[in-house]
Amino acid sequence: MSETLDRAEPQAPPVPTAAPSPWWRRALPFTIAFALIGATLYRIDMHAFLRHVAAVNAPAFFLFAALFVVALLTADAFATAIVYRRTVAPVSFREFWILRGASYLPSILNHHVGQAFLTFYVARAHGVPLQRMAGGTLLVYVSWMGCLLGAGCIAMVGAGMPLLTPALAFLAGLLYLAVIALRPARLARIKLLAPLFEAGLVGHLIALGVRIPHFLVLFLGTWLPFSFFGINIPPREALVYVPILMVAVTLPITPQGMGTRDLIAATYFEAFAPGGTHQERLAALAAATTSWLVAFTLVEAALGLFLLRRALPTLEARARTQVA
Repeated sequence: MSETLDRAEPQAPPVPTAAPSPWWRRALPFTIAFALIGATLYRIDMHAFLRHVAAVNAPAFFLFAALFVVALLTADAFATAIVYRRTVAPVSFREFWILRGASYLPSILNHHVGQAFLTFYVARAHGVPLQRMAGGTLLVYVSWMGCLLGAGCIAMVGAGMPLLTPALAFLAGLLYLAVIALRPARLARIKLLAPLFEAGLVGHLIALGVRIPHFLVLFLGTWLPFSFFGINIPPREALVYVPILMVAVTLPITPQGMGTRDLIAATYFEAFAPGGTHQERLAALAAATTSWLVAFTLVEAALGLFLLRRALPTLEARARTQVA
């Protein structure tokens, strides 16, 4: 009997399950998305919308979407793997590239759902406590917000906007770095925040530096699709307003930024859209945002499903090794 027990294959820790949220909470993001999309369609010229969709070069558009998704995955995996290796787990670039791509499937619901999937499975595969792993992911978020903050400050100054807003944003960033440098004992002892203080100022600068290519890829992938529909946004205006769009579509309001993308684009980019009337310009913007959502989601789902089938068996095997 003891020999049988000795030869038994160790089992990976069970996946924790949370109580299901109420149905109305799960349905709320979709309800908001359909309401925003309905409001967008109500305001546009549908004939102009269909004309813009039919006129786009579909093969070139989908090829651009595919290249963008692969470039985005590569830049994101490069930056995040470095942060994780320095703070929480010895993650290789190849391993993380596959896992990050696999997380694109749950990311279709929302960006942060994909991040939670990623955090949990890296922690499980490498035997890292979940709170500490979440702290490493928090440093990833901090580096991303640092890129947005820096780009936003530069853009607001370059656009001639009042200096008070960028000055306050810059001051907030300096205040955060001051807290990291001072390492208050009460905060540094919190498991979730420990990776931030262990990284220190040097670690934050490294995390910010390796995140810049990812930020640039996402910036271009948010800006350039509009040009397929004759919407040519000048670089200075793009630098100011595209980051707003980048943040809005990742907020946990609607799946994949459905509706919010259209609302932000209509607010800031109407002046650059073709058309002689307000309805025609909004139709061109809606055609661009809707077509990009469809193309991006299809490519992301296909890649995510392919990589998920490769990632999970490897992760389960690694988790069993950790237990053994």
